[in-house]
Amino acid sequence: MKTLHFLVIGKNQEILEVLKRIIENNEGWTAEIQSDEELSYDYLTANKVDIVLLSSGLEEQFEKDMKVFCENLGGKVKVIEHYGGGSGLLKNEVYSLFPNLHS
Repeated sequence: MKTLHFLVIGKNQEILEVLKRIIENNEGWTAEIQSDEELSYDYLTANKVDIVLLSSGLEEQFEKDMKVFCENLGGKVKVIEHYGGGSGLLKNEVYSLFPNLHS
């Protein structure tokens, strides 16, 4: 099983904590949560991250800027816009980025 490291960014602390639990219920998946947009850039620069998960409450411009920032990291960091839908939807979003993950 491939290990995946997530950075979950959003403004609702309760939702961030739920997303962290959902992510970490999958073997080999780890998550850090962040509600401060500016600290997110520092975290990405200093840590290995496979997926940035954008959650609720973020400004549209920040989301655009974060996508560009991740692209500029060499395409190694994938971005998922996740605004709900449960753990099944989240898994499908992850598997669409990493098709060999569950084979």
